[in-house]
Amino acid sequence: MNMEHSEQNQTSDSKRVNKMDILRDFQVSFFAMSRMVSFPWTFLEKDLESNKSSNLISDILKQTCLHSLCRKFPPSFRYRKLFLSELIRREEAAGCDPLDELYDVLAEVVGAEDATECYKSYLLPSGDAVSLLENVALISEGTTGLVTWEAALYLAEWALDHRQAFTGRTILELGSGVGLTGITICRSCSPNRYVFSDCHPRVLQKLRDNVRLNGLSEHSVEEMDWTTATEEHIRQIGADTVIAADVVYDPDVAESLVKMLSKILRCSSPEVFICSTIRNQETYGKPNCHHCVMTGAVSHVFPYNRVSAIEMIELYR
Repeated sequence: MNMEHSEQNQTSDSKRVNKMDILRDFQVSFFAMSRMVSFPWTFLEKDLESNKSSNLISDILKQTCLHSLCRKFPPSFRYRKLFLSELIRREEAAGCDPLDELYDVLAEVVGAEDATECYKSYLLPSGDAVSLLENVALISEGTTGLVTWEAALYLAEWALDHRQAFTGRTILELGSGVGLTGITICRSCSPNRYVFSDCHPRVLQKLRDNVRLNGLSEHSVEEMDWTTATEEHIRQIGADTVIAADVVYDPDVAESLVKMLSKILRCSSPEVFICSTIRNQETYGKPNCHHCVMTGAVSHVFPYNRVSAIEMIELYR
């Protein structure tokens, strides 16, 4: 009898853990505005079919559209409408009674006009969130730097697995974009000083806004043009670690980057890590200097398309 109770308790605990994992998956995907197909809909369908109730949908709402993070840093109206419509479709397909709060939340976003910007929040293992104001369009205002790209997410995951490369150090990031990698490192790896940098005026403004939004005003954001940066300025920064993500996307850019990295390596001996998505092998410009390709998997923390090849390299003198 005691063994029976023990087995029942283990089964109950397993279900609770499984449900918590599913709710976490929904939450992580929702706040990062992941594609709808990436959500764990199969689990939801099975639960609705077996229980014929909307309890799980109610819990999903609490972790997404009704969560305090959504009130503070809401995903776009269009995205929330798509998400809620999909929940309703799954609910109706399972023959469940309509959940009033689901339709109440939908009413808040139906008919609302989307802006050119929206918030995306990337949840960290600690439970903290990196919330960024990003552009809706991938390319806007003459730059691709107003959105978060896969290589930045990968580099942030790598940093979480290799915190010793950042803890207590001065970090210089080249081409910070909207700030995902740097803010993650500042929040999780305790650098002594972090220098975000970029050269596009609009990107710099958004970067400053996002750094301030995440309460990191003690770290600096600098305009840095790789073609004009001086060795004196580089020495003043005194970086122990230099990183960059998705900055080697064509040979012309790679040439400017190599010149910049050469200056950095002449001035000091930092660890230098470059992370790039290889979209087209023919146009992929790998820095033509001493380097080694880093192998090994990273922990999957953020939701993004992992089909594309992403390469991490370390540069040295």
